[in-house]
Amino acid sequence: MSALKEAFDKAAADSKNLTERPDNATLLKIYALYKQGSEGDVDGKRPGFTDMIGRAKWDAWNEIKGTAKEAAMQQYVDLIESLKD
Repeated sequence: MSALKEAFDKAAADSKNLTERPDNATLLKIYALYKQGSEGDVDGKRPGFTDMIGRAKWDAWNEIKGTAKEAAMQQYVDLIESLKD
């Protein structure tokens, strides 16, 4: 396993133990970077109007479409590190 993948997996675990809950915009960024880093570009249809949370998540992930998985993984690791005490 690469060092980046190990750091990504550790950051994912660390994200569940943050002392303060990040604001919604930061949570969406965390979600988008995690999904981009683990799955790549968003696919499928945008959720409907009644699924506002799903729609916000899809939009956040779609905004970083085209970002390389490795770049998204590094940004995710950096973001989680910046949120830790």
